[in-house]
Amino acid sequence: MNRITIDPITRLEGHGKIEIFLNEKGGVEQSYLQVPELRGFEKFCEGRKAEDMPQLTSRICGVCPVAHHMAATKALDMAFGVEPTSAAKKLRELTYCGYLIYDHILHFYFLGGPDFIVGPTEAKEKRNILGVIEKVGLELAGEVIKHRAYGQKMTEILGGKPTHPVCGLPGGVSKGLAKEEKVEMEQMAKSCFEFALKTLSIFHKMVLENPTYMSMLTNPAFSLNVYNMGMVDANNHVNFYDGKIRVTDPNGKEYIKFESADYLKYLGEEVVEWSYVKIPYLKDIGYNGLVDGIDSGLYRVGPLARLNAADGMATQKAQDEYEVMFKTYQTKPVTNTLAFHWARLIELLYATERAMELLADPEITDTNTRNMSFKHQTTGIGVVEAARGTLFHHYELTEDRLVKKVNMIVATTNNNGVINMSVRNAARELIRNNNIADPKLTDGILNTIEMFFRAYDPCFGCASHSLGTIKIAVDIYDKNKSLILSIKN
Repeated sequence: MNRITIDPITRLEGHGKIEIFLNEKGGVEQSYLQVPELRGFEKFCEGRKAEDMPQLTSRICGVCPVAHHMAATKALDMAFGVEPTSAAKKLRELTYCGYLIYDHILHFYFLGGPDFIVGPTEAKEKRNILGVIEKVGLELAGEVIKHRAYGQKMTEILGGKPTHPVCGLPGGVSKGLAKEEKVEMEQMAKSCFEFALKTLSIFHKMVLENPTYMSMLTNPAFSLNVYNMGMVDANNHVNFYDGKIRVTDPNGKEYIKFESADYLKYLGEEVVEWSYVKIPYLKDIGYNGLVDGIDSGLYRVGPLARLNAADGMATQKAQDEYEVMFKTYQTKPVTNTLAFHWARLIELLYATERAMELLADPEITDTNTRNMSFKHQTTGIGVVEAARGTLFHHYELTEDRLVKKVNMIVATTNNNGVINMSVRNAARELIRNNNIADPKLTDGILNTIEMFFRAYDPCFGCASHSLGTIKIAVDIYDKNKSLILSIKN
């Protein structure tokens, strides 16, 4: 055996497979996370009206449509040369809180959580939401469904639809928040806050107090020493909707902080032959392959990266848990990939607290929800923090407001290099020449390897683009299986 294939990989958004290549001794030489699907949204948005982009791009993904909708809307703010009203910004951020609530609940209980609550080596038919329900009981399962629904209801009230919002317009939003809707949302946000605390208590009990899991969460073999990227406010606290992009180095020191519109000065993208997903890197350092360290240009985004790149959280309970996490690890940045799960739950708590803050703001029901003092430009760049990490939308427009060119760097694209490294390092640690032939061990080992891409909560539907012409080869054989024609582009 010189190759192990995990196909398909499971509990993710999109499709992918992992190819693990072994050396002569049975150890892992290299591995690759391959994304065979191509969505190509960048290409077929060309020629569309600029105003259509928030609705078009929200269809990239049914899991993170709010992030694409808001990034596109912010790009239109720039392209139309308009600053949204204060009330509109707060309504957009409140919509975003609802999205973060339902998305982070989804990942913990449906996608990542089964590995901890059920167990990574449990029978595969148990490693799903039904196995989670069996472990935690029907009452908690009902709470999971209810609070995901609350997050989506909050999005629906403000965004017009629970999944694909239609509220974003250049300079603001299409509707305000009625007082009776505000009361309803306050009740939902408060309930979600209490559920977030309960979820963290479950994580503490089932993961942090479990010696087996803690050995994984602290194993140096499961760590990456790379740069971290996230959006921060004026106090360098985590912010999902607005702020500057901050990058810290593997030692935790600030490397760069830049405005969203300047991203091309700092980020490049490498095309690799084995995937439709590109690998972004820091331009000043360059792409030096799948290596970590201070001289690697690769970086992480997403929950753990955001907490590493920030100096803290902007709400009290989330800040308290933030301090517990870094005190537990006794270092910053935290480098263990599985710590993404803890960071994600801290962000869930923050989203509920921030929602309650915004709902308590008198301006949230202000009817001044749009500024239409347009000064047209031909470039629009919008950046938000999607649930999975930093999301860039960049549009170049014609003079008559049609889309000429689109570039989107989504969270999973930003993480592509480090996901491959995390999977490779986990495979090297877990696969030995004395266990790869044992079928009883193989399934559990391979699922444990999957945990290291799953921690990033990747969305390959969002991430799969191409740069330039897609390379296609068609080989035609005769009835004797002899090659008679090869066509390539």
